Amino acid sequence: MERERTAPAPTRRRLLKGAALATVPYTLLSGTRAAAQVRAVDDYPSAEWLPASTSNYSRSSRPTAYPVDFVVVHVTQETYADTLSIFRDPEKQVSAHYVVRSSDGHVAQCVRETDIAWHAGNWDYNTRSIGIEHEGWVDRPEYFTNAMYEQSARLTAAICTAYGIPKDRTHIIAHHEVPGSDHTDPGPFWDWTRYIRLVNFA
Repeated sequence: MERERTAPAPTRRRLLKGAALATVPYTLLSGTRAAAQVRAVDDYPSAEWLPASTSNYSRSSRPTAYPVDFVVVHVTQETYADTLSIFRDPEKQVSAHYVVRSSDGHVAQCVRETDIAWHAGNWDYNTRSIGIEHEGWVDRPEYFTNAMYEQSARLTAAICTAYGIPKDRTHIIAHHEVPGSDHTDPGPFWDWTRYIRLVNFA
């Protein structure tokens, strides 16, 4: 367990510098600094880094600590924005590595791939998988857009390539296929044939 670090006491100079920076519009800050705040993780460079609360996942050093053998496909049963809000709430005790937006396939990363997201409802599968949430509801197929399928498939293909995971239905699984799961997602309208084909051609 990581030891708690004590922050140095703020000096008058630091306080004044912070106050001055607070009055500067965000867009005037240097491009490098602004980019660093948006992109803090390089697991999937096109994803936007929107971190989950540290109370909602376990720090790790995968794949050294645990092998990564699966990608678990989820459907949020919430909007994209509400899902991100839930992951940021330390009381919720849930997270996934990625969230894919329905309208345009935009990808947010919420947990580093080296760390263990709490998404599968099974500790063994959490330790050995990457969880991808997709905005939508299991009974509303209109949320499963072309953009969502395509961008999610690219993400899954990149994960499979990075960890040597076979791009098949044995290793890219539904949340409801996790042993002990009481969930039904991604549900009957998720097109697995199409998705696996897209993963393999990405």
